[in-house]
Amino acid sequence: MESQIKKLHQQLVSKEISCTDLVQEKLNLLKQNTHNTVNSLLDSMALELASKVDTKIANGEEIGLLEGIPFGIKDVYMVQGTYTTASSDLLKNYKSSYTATAIQKLLDAGAIPLVKENCDSFGHGSSSENTIFGAVKNAINPDLVGGGSSGGSAVNVAKYFTTFSIGGDTGGSIRQPAGYNKVYGLKPTYGRISRYGLMAYASSTDCVGPIAKSIEDIRIVLNIMSGKDVRDQTTFSSEEILEESISNSSTIKTVGYFKNFIESEAISPQIKQDFLATIDKIKAKGIAVKELDFFNADILVSTYYTLAMAETASNLSRLDGTNYGARIEGENLKDTYSITRSEKFSEESKRRIVGGNQVLSQGFSDEIYLKAQNLRDQISTRFSEDFNEVDIILSPVTPANPPKIGDSLNDPLAMYLSDAYTVGFSLGELPTLTIPKGTETGLQITADKKKDEQVLQFANFLNDIL
Repeated sequence: MESQIKKLHQQLVSKEISCTDLVQEKLNLLKQNTHNTVNSLLDSMALELASKVDTKIANGEEIGLLEGIPFGIKDVYMVQGTYTTASSDLLKNYKSSYTATAIQKLLDAGAIPLVKENCDSFGHGSSSENTIFGAVKNAINPDLVGGGSSGGSAVNVAKYFTTFSIGGDTGGSIRQPAGYNKVYGLKPTYGRISRYGLMAYASSTDCVGPIAKSIEDIRIVLNIMSGKDVRDQTTFSSEEILEESISNSSTIKTVGYFKNFIESEAISPQIKQDFLATIDKIKAKGIAVKELDFFNADILVSTYYTLAMAETASNLSRLDGTNYGARIEGENLKDTYSITRSEKFSEESKRRIVGGNQVLSQGFSDEIYLKAQNLRDQISTRFSEDFNEVDIILSPVTPANPPKIGDSLNDPLAMYLSDAYTVGFSLGELPTLTIPKGTETGLQITADKKKDEQVLQFANFLNDIL
């Protein structure tokens, strides 16, 4: 099975390349890149770790599969002693005092962090334009957006600047940029990987996940990061996913797709045509395909954004210039809070905070917020019913191709609607993988909760037939 991680591991073990040379080569590419993917380079740390790997190899010691493998980190994860800015003006000089659990597990496995990667500020966006470091440019066409909010992570993997990167997915922020840049991106089952040390956007849907060039690399990284964490009570123990277990898709008998996604006026004719052609190829392999009824895309988007804005308003209330980040003094304490937040939050972040406070306010919470909570329960129930009938749900990642840089900033509503096919699976807490095949922006493979292995199985099947 194709794997950049395994290839580099073999080259390191055989001394075909040195870890220091490998890391320096990637750092040089990141320094020279013109896609605005870098918030800060971790060059000193990376080269020091690489030297230790080279010493182990020279001494004849065994190294682990991830040991010496360079990777990138979306700039919303804490890594002790590094700048963790969330691509925001408020935190542009903030340094982490601890390391996120998921990242620590990769460090413990010997992986080498190279870069904190550009993204939409606090994860607020679907294009990676809402950032103080400049819009991330698409890996294939730099006139187009890189996708968001994990745009820098997806572009770095697509351009081979990193072997894999760790993104964050709240409503599609790994899957959509993976589709835009033709790489693999996984949102695992909610709770499979600890969120401790990830800056919270919407806590009930935030997920840690890998972006890579192959399914096998996704599997390797997922296994390392998974597991229960006492510092995140939503986490659960999960079994290791074996390479052999995802090479056999014979257990998958029925695939479903939501016909209202395909019949939507928002979907581009080409993506619709390509998706239906993929469905025909699946049928030709003897797998039953079933049309499913589901909530309209606009209901999914409005439900998701109601809840996400409410949660982000709550989560970002701690950022007032008192304990974290920049501070602008006013005439009194209330003035200081107001000026700091007004000046230092981006327009999109302020839009979401104001919207969130509105739906949580007295007189509106019953009518809007609790209604959205009720709809979320209905969506989750409907997913459970669907997975009694099908093993896998297949869908386009996005209804349209990536927009040009600048378009999304001028039309926030269009940016929200670009998440129409991803947010529902986030509300359902389901494992979902983008693969760079089937349509111009890829295909999205979803299974029932805790069936991440089945998602990877079907991805390998599609790789073989598409």
